[in-house]
Amino acid sequence: MRDTWWRRRFAEEARAERPDLAVLCLLVGAAADPAFAAGGEAGLDAAQTELDRLAGELPYRPGGPRQWAGAVAELLGERYGFRGTPPDYRKLESSLLHAVLERRRGLPILLSVVWLEVARRAGAPVYGVALPGHFVVGFGPPGEQVLADPFDGGRVLSEGDADALAVRATGAPLDPAVLGPADPLEIVVRVLNNVRAWATARPERSDVALWAVELALALPSHPARLRYERGQLLVQRGDFLGGAAEFDAYAEVVGAVDERAAEEVRARARAARSRLN
Repeated sequence: MRDTWWRRRFAEEARAERPDLAVLCLLVGAAADPAFAAGGEAGLDAAQTELDRLAGELPYRPGGPRQWAGAVAELLGERYGFRGTPPDYRKLESSLLHAVLERRRGLPILLSVVWLEVARRAGAPVYGVALPGHFVVGFGPPGEQVLADPFDGGRVLSEGDADALAVRATGAPLDPAVLGPADPLEIVVRVLNNVRAWATARPERSDVALWAVELALALPSHPARLRYERGQLLVQRGDFLGGAAEFDAYAEVVGAVDERAAEEVRARARAARSRLN
């Protein structure tokens, strides 16, 4: 993994006792945007200051969960115009927090991060909710929970609305278990998965896929298969030795449970090295 300040910073923050969601998402943006990365810590501070400024415009303790949801929607969705549109799914910047703060457009999960960070700073009982195929925010405890959809400007969702989103994504009714608070690292994993999906659809952007995989590998917990994916990307980009080393490392893990699969991966490593001849 290339040694850059944002990679080191991401790994440190991901392993902190209480990882800062905004910082992690901003560091994903630094990986994607050289201009933003060039600003270093000052760029991160400027984005955090903008979140602080927006939080300062929320009313003081507006009431219960529904009042909080309404206040944040009025500020971010109506006054500042944060929301999403279908074309946003085709843009990498829709997954980058600093760009979403500038454009006021993004994917549901990044708009939800804006909602979360602004509302949290103002003292709201807010958390992310990972509905199947769509990320939203929740306000208040389970018995009083109010769900809001930042992609739709903060529209409050009825129980039927949330169930319809689940049916559309999975074909099954909403499982109440998904309505609990999403952990910050779970949110970051989902952000990186979105970036990898964007890059997978664009083979010419293997550079984006590679740094997204490398950041995912820097998280405290990650699927072993990410090493295989990194090996594939390195070979695709002409780093045959690096790719072979990743295949070998993955084969060691797989070999403990499936020796036949491990040998297939080792064959990939040998094929990668042979391309140097």
